[in-house]
Amino acid sequence: MSQTVRTRPEGSGQALSEAYDTALLDLDGVVYAGGHAIAYAVESLGTARAGGMHLAYVTNNALRTPEAVAEHLTELGIPTVASDVITSAQAVARLISEQVPAGARVLVIGGEGLRVALRERGLEPVDSAEDEPVAVVQGYGGPDLTWSRFAEACYAIARGVPWFASNTDLTIPGARGIAPGNGAAVEVVRIATGAEPQVAGKPLPPMHRETILRTGAKRPLVVGDRLDTDIEGAFNGEVDSLLVLTGVTDGAQLLAAPPQHRPTYVDADLRGMLTGQPEVVEAGGGFRCGGWTATAGSEEFELTGEGEALDGLRALCAAAWTAAGEGSCELDGGKALARLGL
Repeated sequence: MSQTVRTRPEGSGQALSEAYDTALLDLDGVVYAGGHAIAYAVESLGTARAGGMHLAYVTNNALRTPEAVAEHLTELGIPTVASDVITSAQAVARLISEQVPAGARVLVIGGEGLRVALRERGLEPVDSAEDEPVAVVQGYGGPDLTWSRFAEACYAIARGVPWFASNTDLTIPGARGIAPGNGAAVEVVRIATGAEPQVAGKPLPPMHRETILRTGAKRPLVVGDRLDTDIEGAFNGEVDSLLVLTGVTDGAQLLAAPPQHRPTYVDADLRGMLTGQPEVVEAGGGFRCGGWTATAGSEEFELTGEGEALDGLRALCAAAWTAAGEGSCELDGGKALARLGL
């Protein structure tokens, strides 16, 4: 896929909630963290929805059903129905259904979300390699998924049964911190079998396709906190993206982002959906946004001026991404980011 290399965050004279018809929102780190709503999320999403924007929630977590996710969001104060939720379980179930006969048995290594998604596609979930499955699907099964489930996957795969994975996120955030995600479990099976799964979740195209099919979005905006899933998924789908800084990505990672990880817009939190975005312009060999001007030096960035910290970060992104071109910027951004409090 050939795309123009992004060298700076874009500006927008319109509120993003007016410029795009659908927000494709990640959940963990964007809408909630540890089960609790992130600051400003409830109010911002309510305002965007009231203004006519369609809100869809797109998650790589295949454990919970769309109904369970919708219920949780509604409890947080974000009215949601199951059809507003798109999961990697749904994406991988469609992928499998396109390659196996209707009614076929599929060995499930994961939770209820995978089972519901498979039944939706007319497939029969089974629990043992002895049930003659025609495919194996692996998704996040929660902390109590037993070692014997991985063994069942290995037995089936060793017999030549094709292997699918909902996603390969190595970690998953929780109330007590970062825990192993489905990607870590996939690695267990990969090491034991030497096989490679077909993967559906973000940032790969099957997840984007599932989302567009289910939402009917004409001009979507991906909203996320992870460069390697949310933003890369938007890049692969050739749609615009908003990175919010309420999750795992920090300023240093953003400055070092290669082309596929560079968001269209950058903002602090979901309030950024309700506003326009300031323009970043070239200025005297550097880049200016608001009251800040950033320049890429030989070893580090030079940042001058004052004003909103986010404007300084946007200017730094332009300097870093321009200097890096199609690569990843290796300049030291520590001093400049510290000055911004980031």
